[in-house]
Amino acid sequence: MTDLPKDLVNLSDELTTGERVRIIRERRGLSRPVLAGLVGRSPDWLKKIEGGGRELRSLPMLIRLAHVLRVDDLSKLTGDRTAIPVAQWGKLSHASVPALRDAIHASFLRRSVYELGSVDELAGRVRQTWATWHTSTHQRTEVGAVLPDLLTACHAAVKSSEGGVRRQAYGAMAEAYALAQQFAAHTTEPELYWITVDRARMAAEESDDPVLLASAAWIVGNGLRDSGHTEEALRLVSEAASMLRDQLEHGSDILRGTFGALCLHAAVTAAKEGREGDAWHWWDEAAATARKAPAYVHPWTMFGTGNVAVHAVSIGVDLRTPGAALRQASNTAPESIPSVERRSRLFLDAARSEYARKEHAGSLHYLRKAVETSPEAVRYVPSGRRLAADLALHAPATIRSDAQELASSVGAAA
Repeated sequence: MTDLPKDLVNLSDELTTGERVRIIRERRGLSRPVLAGLVGRSPDWLKKIEGGGRELRSLPMLIRLAHVLRVDDLSKLTGDRTAIPVAQWGKLSHASVPALRDAIHASFLRRSVYELGSVDELAGRVRQTWATWHTSTHQRTEVGAVLPDLLTACHAAVKSSEGGVRRQAYGAMAEAYALAQQFAAHTTEPELYWITVDRARMAAEESDDPVLLASAAWIVGNGLRDSGHTEEALRLVSEAASMLRDQLEHGSDILRGTFGALCLHAAVTAAKEGREGDAWHWWDEAAATARKAPAYVHPWTMFGTGNVAVHAVSIGVDLRTPGAALRQASNTAPESIPSVERRSRLFLDAARSEYARKEHAGSLHYLRKAVETSPEAVRYVPSGRRLAADLALHAPATIRSDAQELASSVGAAA
């Protein structure tokens, strides 16, 4: 990535992010419509960012702007005093990705090595793989070992069935590709990631199951939010939640769990946009839903009382209120969270909150607990590696060697 011209190196500390984007865009010779198009937004959106009418809070969008503007350090856009190399936010691939890529590109032609039984058996196998994702400390390694053939088996089941059984097979496929999306996030190229998203959506539509169709909004919403399209993600999951809201009183547990998961999705998405009132409104609705069935846990979104608590901490982090996030974390019993991956996220969010308060020892403590809970839930998440690298660089001398050792263990370049 090309360095900025010398006259852009020392931009005034008084400049806002939007003003920095405008200056760099103009020096790069890009018009506002061209830059907006290159990052997938409208010229009006960019005009509001540059003019201060809208705050730019989305990290994925900041990274996308940095790439297009050929900026190798996010601090040139944000004005932070600490360097934030764009490369630190890259993906860390997994050894299972080549097999997954091969299966996805050939799944409708290849025969599964798994002896195809009934669609009910296949659906049970998909659910068991989801259970592995949430109970294993090395979820990507264990799921990655079986996921390629699981997808192939789903395609084989669809091809060999018809009528209602075929719709059931599509339902199993939708859940399998939803899991593939979780695996592919942060580990694969965007093109492969979006194939998993689109196939999950397509299979949900073919299943003719309204609850699965609403779940597809959760899946697609993840992709939109992770790529910086938070407004579109919020609109989609809001519409899906509205579709289920009138059925809550007499609906199934999985319908209520899907509705709750959509509410939590909307809550975090609103928080990333800095919409505090909306974020907590959605969270309140999710919490009320969870209280009606306190023992229920959705089999793959993990919606339930424990997951509601985890999201309260995440909302605090995204709203940049670390004190509130830490209070939520201190009131959450880790054992109440059935998912190991989500439990690790609780500790990671607490670590990020402590770091925001410049409490490096507290941040290192929580980050170590996140790694102990699930090493892969930190190693393959960019924010986890970034925090580990920051601590290795900036922690006080008394704990720096410990921070550097932890950073090395999760593949974070200090």
